[in-house]
Order: sequence, then C-alpha cells, then structure tokens
Amino acid sequence: MPLELDDRGRALENEYFRNKEKELLEKMKAKLASDEARATEIQCPKCDGTLHETNFENIKIEVCDKCHGVWLDAGELAQITHRDEGGWFGKIFG
Repeated sequence: MPLELDDRGRALENEYFRNKEKELLEKMKAKLASDEARATEIQCPKCDGTLHETNFENIKIEVCDKCHGVWLDAGELAQITHRDEGGWFGKIFG
C-alpha cells in the first residue's frame, strides 16, 4: 500500500510541474510575440508617435497616432494621383 501512495504522489508531482512548465512556456511565447510586435512598429519621423497602417482606396498608407501625419511609401503618391486625375489633387501632383 505505501508503494502505491508513493507512486501516486510522484505522478501528481510530475503532473503539477508539467502544468507549471506549460504555463511558463505560454507566458514566454506571449511575451516574445508582444516584443516582436513592438519591434515592427514604425516611429513617426515628425514626432514620437507610432505609425499605423491604414487602407485608403485600397492603398496602404501610414498615419501617425499623435500628429495625424500621413506617410506614403514609394509609389503610393503616384497611385493616388492616378486615381484622382480629374480632381484638384491629381492636377497638382499629376
């Protein structure tokens, strides 16, 4: 009988530590994911805000969350002016 209790105690102990290790691994994975997300954030060239990607007429542009500045990647201005050839924006930059 005492051997069965010892075996049961070891089994419970092993299960406990397995669960703790699983929790720690999940926490570490979540921390790594948040660190990677922070590393990919782009800082605004004008202020200390963060640029967030926004969809403008199916064109991905970046908008600052603090100064609300709009930043374009290469070729995005040409895409916007090409779509607005008859408007004032297309006349200025077209």
